[in-house]
Amino acid sequence: MSDSSASNPFAYSNVRRFIAFRILFNARFYYPIFTILFLDFGLSLEQFAILNSIWAVSIVCLEVPSGALADTIGRRNLVVAAAVIMVIEMLVIAFAPIGASPLLFTLFAINRILSGAAEAAASGADEALAYDTLQENGLEKKWGEVLERQMKLQSAAFVAAMSLGAILYDHQKLNGIFDFFGLPFEISKAVAIRLPIFGTLALGVAAVFVTLGMRETDSQSALGSSWSAIRESFARTLRAGRWILRTPLAFVIILSGLLFDHIVRMVLTLNSEFYRQIQLPEYSYGFIGASLALLGTVMPKLGRRLAENHGKAFNYLTLTALIAIGLWLMARFIPYWSAIPMAIVYAGIFLNGFFVSHYLNEITESSHRATVLSFKGLSFNLAYGLIGYLYASVIAGLRETSQIQELPEEEVEGALFQTVFSWFPYYFLGLAAVVFIYSAQKLKRAAD
Repeated sequence: MSDSSASNPFAYSNVRRFIAFRILFNARFYYPIFTILFLDFGLSLEQFAILNSIWAVSIVCLEVPSGALADTIGRRNLVVAAAVIMVIEMLVIAFAPIGASPLLFTLFAINRILSGAAEAAASGADEALAYDTLQENGLEKKWGEVLERQMKLQSAAFVAAMSLGAILYDHQKLNGIFDFFGLPFEISKAVAIRLPIFGTLALGVAAVFVTLGMRETDSQSALGSSWSAIRESFARTLRAGRWILRTPLAFVIILSGLLFDHIVRMVLTLNSEFYRQIQLPEYSYGFIGASLALLGTVMPKLGRRLAENHGKAFNYLTLTALIAIGLWLMARFIPYWSAIPMAIVYAGIFLNGFFVSHYLNEITESSHRATVLSFKGLSFNLAYGLIGYLYASVIAGLRETSQIQELPEEEVEGALFQTVFSWFPYYFLGLAAVVFIYSAQKLKRAAD
């Protein structure tokens, strides 16, 4: 390898494949219509929230063991497994029946469990594999550049996937395109709602081929798949957990990250129902999502500048203010215009992801990096699962109130959604204040 390529982090196959895997695994065609996809299949708002809690619990149960196994039996093997499970999870619902039924809920529950397993297998392992590739070549300082490139390319992929996904979902718009070009096709609604699923299935197959070309790093030798290796993986889990608890900065980074992550992810999960409530047409959801995804081309650079030029407290307060303002403006539910503050909230997920990865990788040793990153993922998804369960419980409670029961049936779901969503800004600000005060005291005690 030449001197110039030796200093280029993208000259290494693991790094390139890490970026490709992140794109294929995450840029899913059904994201812009995620909520209404579930609802239009025949599920209720409560069932949707419960299914997302099932997804989060699946990750919580598998996250740390998978990260520990990544450190033990090989990170590459876990990433390959994630891609294979992604294919299976999409096959489960690709041919699910439309209409409320126990079978429908069961199939989507299986899909959520498999999706959680795939997330758990990938989380930590893919990032640790790429980072250690750079570290063993003396390029760990280039990790910020890799993150920036990965986020930019993933955002570009989101633009394409979300734009196409929403159009595919809107059968009237799709048939209008066919008519415009004189094509003798007509797509029914029942077929159209499955098209984003089939598109995501194709991405999963591509992800399998990408991950099969990854190679384990010299610094991380797999110990094998024997019971002794599995016992060792749990021993590593305990050691990594103790390290996090004994390292105040690591604990605070993860705690702060989960605060931002769980509320923003909940909002993004509900975004298609939010767009319905502000009277936007379905085909526009993808274009809005694609426009928001373009933030990924600029936010990583902003994140790197903030991380390098400002302290952690400043970045925490800045991110808190951005997300709180965005949530408050969204909760006004102004027809059409309330889509604009979604950009502020969406920017928060990019900045939070950059800050957590940047700060946590800086202070974590290679020997347990995948496990520590999996602990991060576990805590994030536990918080997401809890807010999903809280959301479902509040919706169920409000549904029994006299104010809701007096509404016409067609207005009930919208009224429930708007009422609960309007509480999000206050919930977030209250938690943010508690986390800030607790973190400041914990770091002060550690410094003393």
